[in-house]
Amino acid sequence: MDFFKKNLKKISISAGFIVFFAILFFTGAENKFINALSLGGLMVYFWILELIPIYITAFFPLIFAFPLGLLEVNGKIDSGILAKSYGNSMIFIFLGGFMLALALEKWEIHTQIAKRIIKIVGNSKGKIILGFLMSTALLSMWVSNTACALMMLPISTAMIKGLPLAQKNSKFSLYVLLSIAYGSSIGGVGTLLGSPPNLQMASILSKQYQIEIDFISWFKIGFPVCIVMIIATYIFIRLSMGKEAKESVDNFSLEYTPWTSNQLKVLSIFLLVVFLWSFKDLIAKTGLIYSDENAAILGGLLLFLVPADKTQNLLEWNDTKQIPWGILFLFGGGLALAEILTNGGVIVYMANSLHSLTALSFPILLLCLITIAIFATEILSNLALVTILIPIVAGFATAFHYPLVQLCVALTLASSFAFMLPIGTPPNAIVFSSGHVTIKQMVKAGFLLNIIGVLVVYLISTIIF
Repeated sequence: MDFFKKNLKKISISAGFIVFFAILFFTGAENKFINALSLGGLMVYFWILELIPIYITAFFPLIFAFPLGLLEVNGKIDSGILAKSYGNSMIFIFLGGFMLALALEKWEIHTQIAKRIIKIVGNSKGKIILGFLMSTALLSMWVSNTACALMMLPISTAMIKGLPLAQKNSKFSLYVLLSIAYGSSIGGVGTLLGSPPNLQMASILSKQYQIEIDFISWFKIGFPVCIVMIIATYIFIRLSMGKEAKESVDNFSLEYTPWTSNQLKVLSIFLLVVFLWSFKDLIAKTGLIYSDENAAILGGLLLFLVPADKTQNLLEWNDTKQIPWGILFLFGGGLALAEILTNGGVIVYMANSLHSLTALSFPILLLCLITIAIFATEILSNLALVTILIPIVAGFATAFHYPLVQLCVALTLASSFAFMLPIGTPPNAIVFSSGHVTIKQMVKAGFLLNIIGVLVVYLISTIIF
């Protein structure tokens, strides 16, 4: 028994590859459908159990797709399938976004924003939590939810440390931390680059169905969901805190500091990128045509060009060590998997297998998919969930004439609303790592918030579409 406990990961890895190669051996590795399904199953298996870093699992298509014949199109090898996946344009939106996030953190702009919002809302416990929820969500709309949670956590833990000993384990301490996790996830749905699943879904629909979802298209539905969910979450927290929400925190103050010139420079570049994203179609009428990734990379380039002082620019190459490069590989691997499953006929088969759901009315079908997505992403990363389900749901919608965009967008929105478990989303894990939140506390509050998330996504996606 001790042997298995000590070597569980090695045994699990071995078991995954043994089953994978056994399937290929007994089928002769000649059936594209079986090959694609086996490779997809192997990747999902490694992603769910996280037997190796999930970013490394994303490279499996580069290893297995060619020998398994999964790059063949009309009898010819098309190596460009993988090149288009790992070099997808959406990856460069993320790269530019990561650079902007890095600069915001380096020059402590996130702290400035948080201080000012909290200064506006007041010093009662309920209002301070509203300030953290709003500032975290605002930041998460523009930087990855993981980076946002990492930025905001030190501010919240500093506040908890400043509390009297008797209040360190109070509901206020709990919900200050949970507001960071909740705000990061909720704000991430507000814009296209706020959370990896948003761009993943847009990439899949663009690549496989020629349906373009740009920054503004997503914003029209993502932002309303974000606003309604923030309001609903705050009401939920306020009711959960009871009378404690009205108590004030007088012994802790956020010191006001003026904006520095470097902070203003970074903020100006950030606002320029947001402007270019927001008014792309209007600017195109002047003859200047560009895409979202062009604007993102321009912002990143300017950060390396604009001087901070005589010795350095706003960003230096050494700073990029902090960029989560693995997310870019994971994103590309997800697109490659979607392409392989489509090329192998797996997506069409699974879409047809959902035929029994056609007996349900469309509102019930939509509600079921949203509920499945929210609770499934508690144990499966939201990016992996979207990578696996979006091609299937899109194929199902196409085959049976359901609103493809509505189903895919609703499912993607729901995938970011995992509030119960530390493994549900990176923000949950980051907050849990503080040591001030227990799994029992997170599950108890998160379950009710998951239900609220189901209702919000369903109502907004029904009204807007």
